[in-house]
Amino acid sequence: MSFNLAIMLRESALERPDKTAIIAGGTTISYAELDALSGRFAASLVAAGYPRGASIGVQLPNVPQFLIAYFGILKAGMTMVPLNPLLMAPEVSYHLQDSDAVGLVTWEGFAPEAAKGAAAVSGMTTPGMTTPGMTTYVVSAPGSDARPEGTASFLELLTAEDDGDICPTSADDTAVLLYTSGTTGRPKGAMLTHFQLFMNCTVAGGLFEVRDDDVTLAVLPLFHVFGLSSVLNIAIRFGGTLSLVPRFDPKAVLDAIERDRATVFLGVPTMFFALLAEDIVGRDLSSLRIAVSGGAAIPGEVIRGWEEKYGVIILEGYGLSESASTATFNVSAQERKMLSIGKRIWGVEVRIVDDQDQPLPPGPNNVGELLLRGHNITKGYYQKPAETEEAFRGGWFHTGDLGYQDDEDFLFIVDRKKDLIIRGGYNVYPREVEEVLYAHPAVAEAAVIGRPDERLGEEVMAFVSLQPGASTTPDEVIVYCKEQMAAYKYPREVRIIDELPKGPTGKILKKDVAP
Repeated sequence: MSFNLAIMLRESALERPDKTAIIAGGTTISYAELDALSGRFAASLVAAGYPRGASIGVQLPNVPQFLIAYFGILKAGMTMVPLNPLLMAPEVSYHLQDSDAVGLVTWEGFAPEAAKGAAAVSGMTTPGMTTPGMTTYVVSAPGSDARPEGTASFLELLTAEDDGDICPTSADDTAVLLYTSGTTGRPKGAMLTHFQLFMNCTVAGGLFEVRDDDVTLAVLPLFHVFGLSSVLNIAIRFGGTLSLVPRFDPKAVLDAIERDRATVFLGVPTMFFALLAEDIVGRDLSSLRIAVSGGAAIPGEVIRGWEEKYGVIILEGYGLSESASTATFNVSAQERKMLSIGKRIWGVEVRIVDDQDQPLPPGPNNVGELLLRGHNITKGYYQKPAETEEAFRGGWFHTGDLGYQDDEDFLFIVDRKKDLIIRGGYNVYPREVEEVLYAHPAVAEAAVIGRPDERLGEEVMAFVSLQPGASTTPDEVIVYCKEQMAAYKYPREVRIIDELPKGPTGKILKKDVAP
């Protein structure tokens, strides 16, 4: 079966050519323009000698060129490798080498590191290429052409006149090679196919009833699976408009909602928390109709505070890079449970199993690993057969997340399997402790980890940052927690720090919190 994900853009362009596809500050791009630009990008790649199936790295923030490159690579029958713009040269080099990438598109501000990383693999050649070596194409800011020596301008990939053809790829061809966060080792490239990405955005978009008159705020990084699949793909699939915000800043987000009359906002918990602290008096945010949270567990206190302040419901979902984003979802205000990640989406099977991969019955006392199977699950890790076999043992994808299912099929994530703290033989789930910490009036953010302990094996330890103007002491926080939970659960050590380390989406990085 021939199927190319770029057909989403082509169909929307045919149906509504003059409709605005992208708003980026003071610039707008219509569907017809985006279709034509990405077509010229595809033709330019082919003319430059890049063969069908080649991998091209894209290291861009949320700018129009990201979409042009994304759909251009797909149209050319090639594979896109999204990269975090903040990667340093050795990290860039690792991703390019591991993915067998033969080209790189980057942003002017990141170009020096990107070029150094690409130079380390510049001797690579790919069969079928007429021009061997690695070329780094730089997107320059308006009015600038500052780029490292030896790099090329992004504009060179817009020179071809042919802008009409879409390569007839197989539905099972890899469209995107998306690298996992690497919290348990070196990042691995999850191979996501044209069909998987199409099905995920189609099913997920239908769940919160995306319309063609929606304006979706795109502040989640588009190089991350949440931003790529749940923001970009859904908006283009349903013919809506994307309002691009290159970097999360609460005031910039609120300005964009007002200016562009945004109706849909997707974010991670830290974004909702930051917006909760903003003064919105005098702002007209009435266009916003739905908010979606993912990427990490959102505290109940944040959900309640947001919905009271903004008058907009937050629907929480769950997914991973390996599931092309959404795997479970709370579909509506009428059918949701607070702190639940909802129910499985159409076409996805879920299972909670014990350490022997045996299914567990429903109930909060039956916590096990969450397994997934369905149309949206990666076909494996690129050139890593052993890791793929381990992750897919028994025909199910092992997420590494611990949770349970209730009698109504709602799923609850308790914690990451690797984050589980075993204190004196008792299981302590960090998320449960964090929920208590978030309810403390002085606490802004919290991360709970286990530190080695000679007597107990592990001890519970918490890192917290405080609300602006608030004050408390570690001892006061410990006493507060002691009053709220069983003796084996509350943290024996609390450290108050200015800010918790975060990843590109704003997710708190526990691996970077040192005990």
